[in-house]
Amino acid sequence: MTAGPSSATDAVAAASLAGSRLDIGYDGHPVVTGLDIRIEPGAFTAIIGPNACGKSTLLRALSRVIAPAAGVVTLDDVPIGELAGKQVARRLALLPQSASAPDGITVTDLVARGRYPHQSFFRQWSPDDERAVHDAMAATGVLELADRVVGELSGGQRQRVWIATVLAQQTPILLLDEPTTFLDIAHQIEVLELCRRLNRERGVTIVAVLHELNHAARYADRLVVMRDGAILAEGPPAAVLTEEGVEAAFGLRCRVVEDPVAGTPLVLPLGSAAR
Repeated sequence: MTAGPSSATDAVAAASLAGSRLDIGYDGHPVVTGLDIRIEPGAFTAIIGPNACGKSTLLRALSRVIAPAAGVVTLDDVPIGELAGKQVARRLALLPQSASAPDGITVTDLVARGRYPHQSFFRQWSPDDERAVHDAMAATGVLELADRVVGELSGGQRQRVWIATVLAQQTPILLLDEPTTFLDIAHQIEVLELCRRLNRERGVTIVAVLHELNHAARYADRLVVMRDGAILAEGPPAAVLTEEGVEAAFGLRCRVVEDPVAGTPLVLPLGSAAR
C-alpha cells in the first residue's frame, strides 16, 4: 500500500487538539469526568484501556461528534464548538468504529465523499479533488477496487476503503476508532503500517483507539492509558507499558520483555499457567 512521491496528500499543515476538564457521558450518565488531554502534534498516539473505560467516548468528544457536559475541546486553540462544521472537517477526520456506506455506492464514489469539506458554492469538483481521491486510494491499496460496490467487499477491503475516505479529506489530524477491529492479522499490520507511514512521511497526527497492546507499543510514539473514565498514564510505550502499569489498567498479571524484532515493550500475559 504505497503512494507516489507527488501525492496531493503530502505536506499537511500541523494542527493542535486538546481537551480540558472534560465531563462526557450519555443521557446524564457520566463516562469520562474531569479529564485533561493534549494530543502531541505530529505524533502517533494510541489510546488503550479495558472495555467501557471511555476510549471511544473521548474520541467522539475530541471530534465534536458529541459535546462534553463540561469542559472544552480546542482545535488550533479555538473551542471546537465555535467552529463551523466544514472548518473542523478540513482540520480533523474521524473514522468511527462502525462506519456504514449507502447501498450500492462504489469505492470511488465513497472515497470522493471525503472531499466534501473542500466543496462550496464557489468551489466545485476540481483536478485537486481528483488527485486527492486517487492518491488516497493508492495509499490504501484499493485502486483495483475502484468500481466495486462497497457492500460486496470483505471486511479488510472495506476498512481500507474507509481509511482512504478519511485520508482524502487531507486533514492534519486523523482520529481512528479501533481501525483494526474485524481484520485478520495481516490486514491489521497493513493498516498500522499505513498509519505509521502517514505519520512519519507526511506529518499527519494520528490518534487511534487500539485493543492490542503489543501493536500499540510497536507502532505508536505515545500511549494514553485509560481506566474508568480517567487517564492512568501517558507517555512513550517503554515508560507506560510496565508490568505494574498493565496490571493497574487491565487487572492482568504479565511479564514485559523487549520485542526481539522492534525493540519495543512486549506484553506476555501470565494467566493460570504461572500460578
